[in-house]
This record gives sequence, C-alpha cells and structure tokens, in this order.
Amino acid sequence: MLARIEVGLKTRINDAFGEATRKRIATDLKVAADGVRTIKVFTVEAEISPAQLSAAAAGPYSDPVTQEFALGPLALAQGLAFDWCIEVGFRPGVTDNEGRTAAQALELLLGRKLQAGEAVYTSTQYLLRGRLSREQITTIAAKLLANELIERFTILDHQEFTAQGGVTAHAPRVAGGTRHQVLEIDLNVADEELLRISREGILALTLEEMKIIRDHLADPAVLAQRRKVGLGARITDVELEVLAQSWSEHCKHKIFSGDIHYEDTVSGEKTVFRSLFDTFIKQPTAEIRRRMGAGDWCLSVFKDNAGVVRFNQDWNVAFKVETHNSPSALDPYGGALTGIVGVNRDPFGTGMGAKLIANTDVFCFASPFYAEPLPARLLHPKRIFEGVRLGVEHGGNKSGIPTINGSLVFDPRFAGKPLVFCGTIGIMPALVGGKPSQDKKALPGDLIVMTGGRIGKDGIHGATFSSEELHEDSPATAVQIGDPITQKKMFDCLLKARDRGLYNCITDNGAGGLSSSVGEMAQDSGGFELHLERAPLKYAGLQPWEIMISEAQERMTLAVPPAKIDEFLALCAQMEVEATVLGTFTDSGKFHVLHEGQTVACLAMDFIHQGLPPMQMVARWIPPVHPEIQLPTDPDLGAELHALLGRLNICSKEYVVRQYDHEVQGGSVVKPLTGADNDGPSDAAVIRPLLDSPEGLVVAHGICPRYSDIDTYHMVACAMDEAIRNAVATGAGLDHMAGLDNFCWCDPILSEKTPDGPYKLAQLVRANQALAAYALAFGVPCISGKDSMKNDYMMGSVKISIPPTLLFSVVARIADVNRAVTMDAKKAGDLVYLLGTTYAELGGSEYAARHQGIGNQVPKVDAATALARYQALHQAMSRGLVASCHDLSDGGLGVAAAETAFAGGLGLNLDLRRVAAANVHRDDVLLFAESQSRLLVTVAPADAPAFEEILGATGWSRLGEVTGDPVLRITGLNGETVLAEGLGDLKRSWQQTLNF
Repeated sequence: MLARIEVGLKTRINDAFGEATRKRIATDLKVAADGVRTIKVFTVEAEISPAQLSAAAAGPYSDPVTQEFALGPLALAQGLAFDWCIEVGFRPGVTDNEGRTAAQALELLLGRKLQAGEAVYTSTQYLLRGRLSREQITTIAAKLLANELIERFTILDHQEFTAQGGVTAHAPRVAGGTRHQVLEIDLNVADEELLRISREGILALTLEEMKIIRDHLADPAVLAQRRKVGLGARITDVELEVLAQSWSEHCKHKIFSGDIHYEDTVSGEKTVFRSLFDTFIKQPTAEIRRRMGAGDWCLSVFKDNAGVVRFNQDWNVAFKVETHNSPSALDPYGGALTGIVGVNRDPFGTGMGAKLIANTDVFCFASPFYAEPLPARLLHPKRIFEGVRLGVEHGGNKSGIPTINGSLVFDPRFAGKPLVFCGTIGIMPALVGGKPSQDKKALPGDLIVMTGGRIGKDGIHGATFSSEELHEDSPATAVQIGDPITQKKMFDCLLKARDRGLYNCITDNGAGGLSSSVGEMAQDSGGFELHLERAPLKYAGLQPWEIMISEAQERMTLAVPPAKIDEFLALCAQMEVEATVLGTFTDSGKFHVLHEGQTVACLAMDFIHQGLPPMQMVARWIPPVHPEIQLPTDPDLGAELHALLGRLNICSKEYVVRQYDHEVQGGSVVKPLTGADNDGPSDAAVIRPLLDSPEGLVVAHGICPRYSDIDTYHMVACAMDEAIRNAVATGAGLDHMAGLDNFCWCDPILSEKTPDGPYKLAQLVRANQALAAYALAFGVPCISGKDSMKNDYMMGSVKISIPPTLLFSVVARIADVNRAVTMDAKKAGDLVYLLGTTYAELGGSEYAARHQGIGNQVPKVDAATALARYQALHQAMSRGLVASCHDLSDGGLGVAAAETAFAGGLGLNLDLRRVAAANVHRDDVLLFAESQSRLLVTVAPADAPAFEEILGATGWSRLGEVTGDPVLRITGLNGETVLAEGLGDLKRSWQQTLNF
C-alpha cells in the first residue's frame, strides 16, 4: 500500500517557514513571489489500514492545535490560493532522517516493526503565489529549494495540480536484489590504462602508486599466499578500493609525510625535509613535553582520533577539529551535518571514549552577496552559507552538545570550495577500569562489532573524493547525511558499555568506513577476518566493495572480548542500538575480508600501512611583491570606521550565533555574545565541564588567510598569536594550553594543471616552519590536527584555489571560571590601556582590502615580548585587576575600541598621541593597522597602580578613559578630535550587514 499524509498549518496561522522561503527567493534569486505556503508530505509504504493511516496522521504526524492533515491533497482541502506547486524529496538511497523517525513513530502506533520493503518517506510542498513563469519556478526549485545531487523535485501549476489531484510522486525506494559481484582487475596493462582505471574508479591513485600495487601482486611469495585463500594474480575491486582509501591524501597525508626538496631563493637555503609532520609538528611538541618534565599534562598526541590532555587529577579532555570541505561544496547541508556529527565521533572514539561537552565551528565562504557568474557545478555562496549553517545547527543542537564559539571568514576564492571546520571537545575519567582512559588496544581473539547506523551508498569514495579538486566527475555518492538522533542513542549506550568494561578498543567509522576503522584497530592485534554479508545495510543491492568503504554515518567499531559479547549485545538491545558482530581480530598479519564464505580481499597489513614510499616533491620560495596600498589623502575616520565595522570579516555574526544552542548541558560561562545587551563579540568561550567545580576550559582560535597573499610564515604566526591572545584575553594562562593545527591548502604538487606547485609547496613549508617556531616560543604543544590539501575547483580552463589557510585552535585550563574576563567596558571612569606596540603593518589588512589593496607589510609576531605581556596580563587577571579585555585583530584599534564601547554601552575617550608606536605618523594607520599581540584593557582607577606594576616593561600605554557619554571619541596626532561617533550608530553599522 502506498499512501500520502499531508500536514500543514491551519490557514489562520502564519507560515513562518514559507515567509522565510519567500524572502530567500527575493534576496538570493531576485525573483518576486507574492507568497509561499509549505506542506509536509509523509509517503507511507506499508501494509496499513485506512483507520491506522488516519490515526498516524492525527497522532504523531500532526499537531492538532496548529496543524491540519489530509489523506490527499491538503492544499485543495484547505482551499489554498496558489499558482505553482513545487514538491521536493530525497532521491533513492539518500538518508531521510525525518522519514526514519516517522517510521519509528508508525511502528509504535502499529505495535510492530515495519517489514522489509515497508518505510516512510518525507517531502515538502512549496505553494507559490505570483506572476511567475515556469522558467522562474524551475530556477527556484533547482537553485534554491532542492539540491539535485541528493533531491528531486516535481513542478505543477495550479491547473495541473487540480487536474492531477495533487502531486503523486513515487516513494523513493531503492531497488534491491542486485547480484553481488566481485570484479578482478588486471593491472598488467599500459600506463594510460592504469591511469584510466584510477580516474574512472575515483581512486585518486597516481601512476606510480598503481605500479607499486601491480608489482606487489607480482611477488611470487605474495601470489602464493593469495592462492591459499582462493585469490589469484589479479587484484579484486575490494582490494583496490581499500588501497585507494588507505593511500588517499585524506587518510595517508602523503604531502605532510613525504620528502620535500626545498629552496629559499632569498636566503639561498637548500634542504630536504623528511616529513613536515615529523619535523615541524611532532618534534616541537616532544620538545615542549620534555621541558615539562614530570609535570607533563599531555597524555595522548597524534596517535588517536583526538588529542588528550589532563584536566585535573580525575578527568581528561579530548579535542579534535576536522574539515568537511568537499562534501559541503556539493551538498552544504549534508556535508556540514556530516562534518559536525563526524567530528563528534572523534573524541568519542578516543581512548576508551569521551562524553562530548562542546562544539566549535569555523566557516570560510565567498560573499553571500556574490554577484559574479558562477562556474559550472558551483552553488551560490549564499546557498552554501545557509546550507552549512543549517547542517551544523541540526547536527549540534539535536545532539545535545553546545556550540560555544566559532567564526565566519569571507574571501571570493572560497567560491571554489568552502572550508567547513568543525571541532568537538570531550571529557573522560582519568581511569577506566583502573587503567588510563587514553589507552586502548584491540587484542587477538576480540570480536569486531559495528554499532549504530546501517551501511548505505552515501559516503562511498568520500576519502578519495576529498583527495582531489572539485571537478565535473566528483561523485554524488560522496555526499552523506548524518542522523544525530541515532548517533546520540549510540553514544549514550556506549558510555554505559565503557563504564561496565565491555570492550577493549573503540574507534569511529569515518573516512573509509570499515576499511579504515577495522584496518587501523587491527594494527594493534596484527590482523583481522571480516565477513561483509553480516553487515546491516540500509537497503539491498550494495556490492562488497561498497559495504567495505562506505562512510555512511553514526557508526562505531569496537573490539569486544568474546566473554563479554552477550552482555554487550544485551545492553545495545535494551537501549535500541543496533550492534552486529562482523568478524574477529587476529594476529595473522592479514587484512582478510570475506563475503558469503568467499575471500574478496587478503592483503598484508604492512603493505597497506607501510607499503607506500614517501612522495618526492619540489618546493621553491620566491616572495611575492604587491603594489603598495594607496591610502586616502584626508580620510574621514568616522566613515572609515563605519565601513570597516560593516565588512563581512568584521561585522556581527549574531544571525548565525543565535541559531546554535550554547547553553545546553548548563556549563557555558562566557558565551559567544556578551556585554550589556548580550550582543558583543566574545574573544573566547569559557565552559565548566564539571558543574560542581569552578575549574573550566577556555576555547579559542585564530585564522587569517588573507595574510597568505604576502607570506604564509607570518600568516601562521598571526593565527597562532590570535588564538593564544583570544584565550589570554578571556582569562587563560599559557602554562596549561594546548593547540590544534588544521591546514587547508590548494594543490601544491607540480603538474600540468598546477604549474605553480613549487611555490604553493614552499608556502606550506614556510607555514610549518612558523608553526614549529611559535609553538616552541609560546610553549604551546600541538596535540592534534588535520590537513586538507586539494581545495581547488577545476572545470575546463577555470581554476579557483583557496587562499592557504591555517586554523589554529587552543584549549586551556582555567582554575576558576569566576576569574574569566569579557570584552565589554564595565564602568564609567575606568582607565583604558593598549597593551603592545603598533607598527605600520597594513599588509593583508581589512583597511587595505577596503581600499582595494594587499600591500607588503604583513603583521609580524615578536613571540618573546608577546609571551612576557601575556604572562603579566594573566597575573593581573588572576588578581582581579582587569575589568575588561579585548584583543585587537581585524580592523585594529578602531574596531576593537568600537566593539568594547558599544558592547558595554559606555563611551571611550582615547588619545592616539599616547599609543606606543614605531614609525607611524598617520591617524588611520594607528587606528586600523593589524599589528599583533595587542589588547585593549580597561582597569578601575583604584587598581591602576598594581596593574601597571605587574605589566612593568612589557609594552603598554594608557590611552584614556571609559565615559558615561555614549560616544567613541578619539583625539588624533595633531591634538584635535578626529573621530566622534555615537555608539548606536556604530553598532548599527556592525549589525546590519548579515541581518538577513
């Protein structure tokens, strides 16, 4: 039986979602619709009586107070006036979370489980009024309401709708029963054929890598072992897919682990770096830990899903930040939703498992007001913006995890690929079962158990797809849609299993699915045997290789001792979490996969994990030179400040912030927005992981990709300093602060399509050199990180590459959250201090960009003076001497002063003649230069002597005072007032840009 239940608001109730859709049609597509009304459609495919169908419609599927339902076209039943109907639903095989929940509700109503072939699917009707052509309606459907990669739509005008009796779209069933096939591929072919196999299979394997695989199979000893398990000289599709996933840039990090032949044309240096990761990330962290001695609070770094540090004697903290750029470019909602629920699994799958307490997100987009023609297959930046925002909102909010802070960064080059950074923090007991919680190991004889969601086609080739630029053959199957509700149930269940000691090891099914999770865990035991036919599938018809590498979401893999499997499965059944035994961990040394008793893959573990030699690369640094910035002769500083406050990289992000829950779990102390009206921009977040303790965590980040146009060395230094500075401004010290490095780069490998590869690789080398230098200088160890190296769009002759970007995140322990400091001015009469020195550093600044320039004087970080300043400031904060503190970053002193003032609802009188500066002779440069390591601080007059004594010779100046007059007033170098702007006007300029 196939039936439809249509549910909509009662006609007297305003349709807020429909009105929001109408506004989006107007703003995003410049098409005027008179009105939009929406109806939710549930397509029920089940053996169900009409009475039961009506009970479902009246019960779980509708709200009798606000909604009406019909078992046919509700629009006709309600007599709605409309000119067009667009119905949007998922394509076959795409995860439909709302449909899954609706099916569960139907099962409760029926008192039975739905059988094979029975399901509930959802779609949405958009009823539009207005003089709109079919072409316009098609544009609205394809460009705004549906993502044709994962959704399909039907269009009917009112006459067609009435004649047809409503839309009767078929339920999106997936045809089952396809015969399983395991293909054997002959690699003893010409080079061109090897490349074709890789390209058409979306394997992202190079010619050299294909030859390595071919030569390995030709080894007589290898062939003899294969004969024993029923395999021959040809590689199976399962094996080739496994190797492609395992050797992908996304999983293997070939660029960071390869050999780079580097030349600096300025210094004349020529050297070979054997692994950027080992040289510039791993070794500096080891050196910092050596300096800590017995007080080392780093517990697990670079060897698990997340970094782990000690929080206190009884608890540890795990932190990880991931990117989900490529999927978000194709499907912003699904890509970003998968990004957040995926990174949630990283701390959860670290050690013996952590309870998740906070999310943090950073998004990099092109302007939502982008007005240039879009190259083929690119979505409009506004659509990406809204889709990513919604995906992360749904993933975070529905998981019950607070989103405590984040950032939005805009640059037109992110039109090719957006950057979607999602981070998660978890907390776990220091000991689990009497053993350190960060330790885990799969043992020979342990059972391989998969829990959570089922396997589908979504996420197939996700790892290899993310290892390439976006191009015309980028696969739809790489897109995934996560289900946070299913994942939350799994998390709750597995935390109980952890505390009962029911497993030895846990990890998430991320990139590469079972291939990755089981393959990595089996490095501890020495091998495994896996039976694919046991894996629970979303639908029939998946081939063995698809089951093996699918990245379908909300799944974890565990190693469960046989003696505890019954108790483990019983717990999962009790908590309605699907758990399946797929095989056994062994010490055979083999990656052994079977399907229905037939071996479909048998590879040596050491070949998979160590069989790929280091990549050989060439890097050559030649500093770019840009035209100098043409500054206005006699700038109106008030107008300049208003303009800067409205720029996308500076303006208020409240529109996004308010849609995320930062209060859930009750531990939020310093919120994303703060101040007298809770609308000022916080520098960092502060949370209490343990609600019965004043101990807390400060979480902050730094990101400034525009500086890469001048020098990636200083871009990284500035990003690190900004992250540390934000944390210090909010009350953190540097004695218990850890960092995470997330690199997002354009393709840096020399090729026909990347002739400037040596320069881009040199940019990466310089970035890593800075990471090492400043981590050591500040004493902040990197505990985790990630790189995403192919962030380019390539279609025909059009290539768009992102600016080289580093997101540097920090987490720091604060002994007492009551000592945390916010950025808003607190009291009239308080004194205003500027900590740090201002230089004529406008290169890459927002002020330079406003005047269509880049420049060459990029801000530079003096780590020694910055460290002394931060340590003194922290001492002053610990003594309660600081009323407010705000870091200076985008827009410099002018923007920081305006934000401090209007966040507190208090004016500031500042004198630029008092600014500690070096060779700066213009008011606008003093106001808008982005020199690093500077902070704007307010202090009560009674506390000023003690504050100044603590700061000593760390570099500071007293600029003026806080006033009760709601005006930002600034005296220039000539002694005259050069700026006097009302706080209300400044705040409006800051808030209006993204006030969608």
